Amino acid sequence: MHRQSGVILHLTSLPSEHGIGDLGPGAAWFADFLAESGQGLWQILPIGPTSPAIGNSPYSSFSAFAANPLLISPDKLVEDGWLPRSALADHPAFPRERCDYPAVEVYKLGLLYAAFKDNRKRLADDPFYARFCRDQAYWLDDYVLFASIKAEQGGRMWSEWPSELRDRDPAALDAARERLAATVEYMRFEQYLFFSQWQEFRKMLRERRIHLVGDAPIYVTYDSADVWANTDCFKLDHDKQPTAVAGVPPDYFSATGQLWGNPVFDWARLRERRFDWWIERVRHNLSLYDFVRIDHFRGFAGYWEIPAGEKTAVNGEWVDAPGMEFFSELEAAFPSLPIIAEDLGVITPDVRELRDTFNLPGMRIVQFCFGPGIGENLDAPHNHVRRAVAYTGTHDNNTSRGWFAHETSEEDRRRLFAYAGRVFGEREAAWELIRLTWASCAAFALCPMQDLLSLDESGRMNTPSKAKGNWEWRLSWEQLGGELKSRLRAMTELFGRC
Repeated sequence: MHRQSGVILHLTSLPSEHGIGDLGPGAAWFADFLAESGQGLWQILPIGPTSPAIGNSPYSSFSAFAANPLLISPDKLVEDGWLPRSALADHPAFPRERCDYPAVEVYKLGLLYAAFKDNRKRLADDPFYARFCRDQAYWLDDYVLFASIKAEQGGRMWSEWPSELRDRDPAALDAARERLAATVEYMRFEQYLFFSQWQEFRKMLRERRIHLVGDAPIYVTYDSADVWANTDCFKLDHDKQPTAVAGVPPDYFSATGQLWGNPVFDWARLRERRFDWWIERVRHNLSLYDFVRIDHFRGFAGYWEIPAGEKTAVNGEWVDAPGMEFFSELEAAFPSLPIIAEDLGVITPDVRELRDTFNLPGMRIVQFCFGPGIGENLDAPHNHVRRAVAYTGTHDNNTSRGWFAHETSEEDRRRLFAYAGRVFGEREAAWELIRLTWASCAAFALCPMQDLLSLDESGRMNTPSKAKGNWEWRLSWEQLGGELKSRLRAMTELFGRC
């Protein structure tokens, strides 16, 4: 890890005329901004398929391998001959400052299906499409069949499908493939378009010397192709219902803990399989990104397991996970492990040992350090280490300006002013935290795009306790001016991160 800095901005937040950010002109425009301001890192959120039915969260996806078709660029579909230019002439008047996911789904999926109908012969003769289907078959075949059956079943969870489909009876799956052949092929087409555009996107980033940091949640969604196709990898009963689910125990912030509801892994069975499903998942992510941040890394050392049916996380228990054995298998499978360990929260010695044994950088959040005991706080920049990634805040935190205005006490601010060496107001808070983060000895330093813009809490990407309105914030073309670019480059050069 050599000294670099960068920005967190999810692809959905990019500017676009099509209601949501995508892999088109907005991505190239933002990459140019990063390169011209001296940044070497672009961090995004997970890219899996999302749904308004589950809050549009990129952390709740129908697949750990497939990509979100809403991220496909219509402009590039025109450039590549999949759509006529006229198809984009009359798009809805989408809001520019946020994503209207239901409206975007109707519009974009309509464009994709039109491209599919008009190009089936071209697709049949496309050797790149044939190669994609062959090379990605290990996840693609299950995903497209899952998505097609789910559509036929009116969106019902796979556990509510007829038992022969739920239990993957071979004859029933063969019949479904034949009955739903056109839908299955369309779902393959969606993925082919995305990953074709993704290769162009990665090439564009390499030309600008920008490393892409991806994000992989440790757990997968119960209603996903991953669980349906690999039920023995999870703790499920005979009816394929979870016997235990994931979460975190009660703590200072929540008397009842957090009940996430994801099925937990059957690590004993995964060990018998030599962790093959996980190895393929890591291989897939390493093919997509230069670095992969794994969310809830502590779950590889030990995880909080809650009996299914509980209303809170109180009655869970800690269960050991074979992290050392698993990461040894990863180390044997790959020449290097460019993985960032999300090690936030209460981290026990076994988690630190696992992280450090495999030389994985952890995370440091500067917003977290200004309470009592700042001198010993590991998030304080003077306690950072080189093998770490320093952040002003993350997608789950308030913006730094919003944090300063609404989440700091008078004592916290006094400590912040003393640490910064000066007193300042709300409008300057974000850039003070950027300065402290860029000055850190941590090899990587990142901040959310909202902090560069000094946005208040209205620019927040996600509020974990909030049921609606998350993941909607978008950047506009007008917000990245030359003054911002120059200021960021000067800060980056000052602290040796160019």
